[in-house]
Amino acid sequence: MTRLLQRFIHETLHQTRLQFGLFNSTTQRRWKKPAVTAQTRLEDRTRDLKLDNLMTNLRKLNLILALHDLMSARRRGPFVSVQIMSRWTKIIGLNVPIGGFLRKYRHVFDVFPHPVQRNVCCKLTSKMKQLVLEERNVIKDMELENVKRVKKLLMISVSGTLHIHALRLIKRELGLPDDFRESILANYSDFELVDLETVRLIEKDDADENLDESFDEDLKVAEVEKWRENEYKEKWLSEFETKFAFPIDFPTGFEIKAGYRGKLKDWQRLPYSKPYEKEGVFRGSSRGGIERFEKRAVGILHELLSLTVEKMVELERLVHFKKDFGLPVNFRELVLKHPGIFYVSTRGCTQMVFLREAYCKDVLVSPNPVYVVRRKMLDLILLGSRNTRELRSEREVKESVSDDYDDRNRGGVIEQDDFVISILENFDDSDYGTRENREDHDVVLKIEE
Repeated sequence: MTRLLQRFIHETLHQTRLQFGLFNSTTQRRWKKPAVTAQTRLEDRTRDLKLDNLMTNLRKLNLILALHDLMSARRRGPFVSVQIMSRWTKIIGLNVPIGGFLRKYRHVFDVFPHPVQRNVCCKLTSKMKQLVLEERNVIKDMELENVKRVKKLLMISVSGTLHIHALRLIKRELGLPDDFRESILANYSDFELVDLETVRLIEKDDADENLDESFDEDLKVAEVEKWRENEYKEKWLSEFETKFAFPIDFPTGFEIKAGYRGKLKDWQRLPYSKPYEKEGVFRGSSRGGIERFEKRAVGILHELLSLTVEKMVELERLVHFKKDFGLPVNFRELVLKHPGIFYVSTRGCTQMVFLREAYCKDVLVSPNPVYVVRRKMLDLILLGSRNTRELRSEREVKESVSDDYDDRNRGGVIEQDDFVISILENFDDSDYGTRENREDHDVVLKIEE
């Protein structure tokens, strides 16, 4: 019995960890230094609530546009049954029931009963359709601007080539049309399709080089260079302070620790190879070699975000530009290391990188036509169920028409004029191509016979 008791006490002492307290204060204890990684920086970063809320609202807009793409892909008409739409929730990543989601945004979705089959259907409102069409027209009108963007990205590339799948991933951020491969890359002589998924920038001949030299020199000027020129002229700062500096805008509540200002000042003065300059041989063992290479990566990422329409890109999609731009770095760690230049928002199940200098609260400082249209869409979504008096009046008119149609047809006799008028009042002329409307059209032909 004594041996069992001693064995139990021995095992208990070895399994339990002694706490550091009053009676063992003389015991030596090693304190492990906490690791500073990209994950710890992401968890400990200072939050920007304005940009986080903007990301939440943009998540709703992306869900609605994904629903619109699925609805427009169907050939049976501009409206879809809500029962069919309930099967798309996993495709678009919707975590709520489709019925509540549709009724929450009444300025975007028009939910109505089918006049013949009496099942609940849905289509986009006229306001939302008009904004979607306006966005397409604006992107089409900005074709020359899109050519400049793609050309600048090819100039940043190490070999002058880019993978088309990388451009396809950020085509919405760059404001490119869906068929940019055929409408832009294949139509302009500045680009050459090496294969199905690679595009190359064509170098001009000597005769054409003199004509396009000034145009190419303007393209090789980064957006941050314009800011440096304004700082030099307007604020009377020295060239030594502004030649390699970046605009810094820390979020509200950012804690500046001791010695951080001095390190930031030295980093701002550190020279580096600019995005449109060809990088020489990287020497990590040289003095400041790693810091200069990281600063070049910051400059390239800053220029890429400046070329986008809304000055933001999803972090995971930036990885596809690593090989083309020659940047073997961890983009997330690089972005989190410079909180005054970039901001990472984790709202909406994604990590979105924002260019901090381009935003004032949650509004773009220098808006462009594509951003203005998308902002109108976002404002329409944010209305929610408010200001629906006009929508109620239109719905009451439709209900009165359908009630009259039911009262007249209770006796089993269908009047030809009333049947056709009710169909035309509820749907557009383009709805006649659907299967349901073709069946109704056959009924009308039989009545006429």
